[in-house]
Amino acid sequence: MRLAPHPVTLRQLQYVVAVADHKSFRKAAQACAVSQPALSSQVAQLEGALGVQLFDRDTTRVLVTSAGEEFVVRARALLIAADQLVDEAQRSADPLAGPLRLGVIPTVGPYLLPEVAEPLRAAFPKLRFTWVEERTGQVMKLVHDGGLDGAIVALETEGLGEVQSLVLGRDAFFLATTHDHLLAKSASPVTPQVLADQNVLVLEEGHCLGDQVAEVCSRARGAAVDVRGTSLATLSQMVVGGAGVTLLPALSVAVENRRGSLHLRPFVAKAPGRTLALVWRKGAPAHKALKAIAPLLKEAVARTVRELQ
Repeated sequence: MRLAPHPVTLRQLQYVVAVADHKSFRKAAQACAVSQPALSSQVAQLEGALGVQLFDRDTTRVLVTSAGEEFVVRARALLIAADQLVDEAQRSADPLAGPLRLGVIPTVGPYLLPEVAEPLRAAFPKLRFTWVEERTGQVMKLVHDGGLDGAIVALETEGLGEVQSLVLGRDAFFLATTHDHLLAKSASPVTPQVLADQNVLVLEEGHCLGDQVAEVCSRARGAAVDVRGTSLATLSQMVVGGAGVTLLPALSVAVENRRGSLHLRPFVAKAPGRTLALVWRKGAPAHKALKAIAPLLKEAVARTVRELQ
C-alpha cells in the first residue's frame, strides 16, 4: 500500500468518470458543478501523472481511449468503494438516520409513492428519502454504480444483475377494455387466450412492463399494435378511445380507472403479473435501512391488491 502522497485524487477520478459518462467536458463540468477549464485541467494533470491518454478529443466529440476504458471501470469501482466507506462510517452510529436514495420504475412510482411517502417519513423521521423515477435499465445502473441505495423493480425483468432483494408482493394484471367491448360482457376471470386476435396496447420499448405484457401476448398469440404508449395513463386513454385492449397491473387500477371508464376483468389462477421487490447491490451500506422500510412498502402493495379482490 502506498503511503507517500498519491498522484491521483478521488476528485480527479470523479471528473474522469463524468467525462466518460457524458462524452463531453462541458456536460461533465456541469454535472460536477465546476467550471469546464478547471475540470479539463485536472483531467489533463491526471493523464500527465499517469503517462496515459484517457480521452481522444476533437472539436465535435470526446471518445474514451482503449486504455481509458479500463481506467474508467477501475475508477468507478474505487469511487463506489469510497462512497461505501463514508456511508458505512456515517451509518454505524444509527443505520436509520441520514439520506436514503431510492429508485422506482414509472409503472410503480405514480401509484405506490403517494401511499408510502408520508408513512415512511413518519415511521423513520431520521431518514431523508430521495426518490428517482427511471426505467429499469437506468435505475439498476444507478444502483450498481452507487448512485442509488436501492430500487423498487419487477423481479421478472432481465438484467437486474447481482442484487439482494425483498419481495414486496405480487402485482397481478387485469384485462382492461371499454364497457361496450365484446370481452366486457362478463366480469368473470379470463384466460390469456382471450387476447388472441386482439389489438393489445403495450408500453414502448425500454419499459419492463411492456416487455412482460408483450410476452403474455406472444404466448396467447395476441397481436400487439405498432403504436406503443409512453405510460399506463396513455394506454388507458387509448383503450377508452377504442384503439384496443390492454393489461393493467393491479397497483395502477385505482388511479387509471378512477373515472370508471374501463371495464376490468381479472385473469384465472396463475394469472399473468409481476413480482415487485426492493433490491440493492450486495454490500450496500444502507441494507439495514432498506430491510427496515420493506415491511411498510409490502403492506402498501398488499393493501392495494386487497382493494381489488
